[in-house]
Amino acid sequence: MNLTNLVRPNILRLKPYSSARDEFKGKEGIFLDANENPFGELNRYPDPGQLALKQKLASIKLLSHENIFIGNGSDEAIDILFRVFCEPGRDKVVTCPPTYGMYEVSAGINDAGVISIPLINNFQLDIESIARLDRQAENVKMIFLCSPNNPTGNILKDIDAVLDIFNGIVVVDEAYIDFSDAESYIHKIADHPGLVVLQTMSKARGLAAARIGIAYANPEIIAFMNKVKPPYNVSALNQEAALNALDNQAVFQKQKQEIKEQKRYLEQELIKLKCVKHIHPSDANFLLVEVSDANFIYDELVKSQIITRNRHSVIRNCIRITIGTKSENQKLLQYFKQLNN
Repeated sequence: MNLTNLVRPNILRLKPYSSARDEFKGKEGIFLDANENPFGELNRYPDPGQLALKQKLASIKLLSHENIFIGNGSDEAIDILFRVFCEPGRDKVVTCPPTYGMYEVSAGINDAGVISIPLINNFQLDIESIARLDRQAENVKMIFLCSPNNPTGNILKDIDAVLDIFNGIVVVDEAYIDFSDAESYIHKIADHPGLVVLQTMSKARGLAAARIGIAYANPEIIAFMNKVKPPYNVSALNQEAALNALDNQAVFQKQKQEIKEQKRYLEQELIKLKCVKHIHPSDANFLLVEVSDANFIYDELVKSQIITRNRHSVIRNCIRITIGTKSENQKLLQYFKQLNN
């Protein structure tokens, strides 16, 4: 695969902005180069390359730091992929709904077309329709695959087939992979130059407020993403929070295990209720629950200050329930049982 044939010509020509911290990387000295205020604890710009965080992630994932892009949440990584690969008003991407809505929103922001190939049986990929795509004739640059998928919660089984048949950028969004027993696609990057794997520290790592999104890909794609990103896109505070979280593996494992145990508990208790019709299999930290009347149940739970996500507009009569603490889950069940009709 020749990636330069996929990258927008203006991005190939682009000379990236060179910040003060790009030009001098030392940590000691009298800094009079970046027009910073000389006073205060947070007066200095952060490392624009997030090198310490990338090196820590590289040691955990057994990759090079050159395989890693750090974004202000995964949404920034998604947006930058559009900026790198999709010519506005011409190029298209493929999404497989029901799935994460920001793929289509980012396409709209970047004036890229969207080809929708809905999931089929048990929320799995329609490989036959994907195989029929004429990528070059239709100017299709990327396909987005969310696995475990949001809002359905399941692992997509045929990603390998997509990698074999789709000669463009394959973005595998693994925001929920830490809750699954499935193997990450990170370790297939070397075999597939067009593969980009997205992960986040918002879910299992508990850093949603810090906005740390990660893209793993071959160094050529990462270099293009770094070329396009703003110079200081991740704050020093957020980089430090991410490093601290990565150093605390015991807490990470304990919390992840508790969430998985509570998910099993909720499944067992919810399915006993008459108003619950089906619980879709989940490899994530949430359950997609088919109920008798999603709009009514959602509204009644809100009145009790139990906030779920009403997905009826996407999947008929389904609500998505994030796994909370043991006490939160017990309160959810308490109010759910009152609606059991």
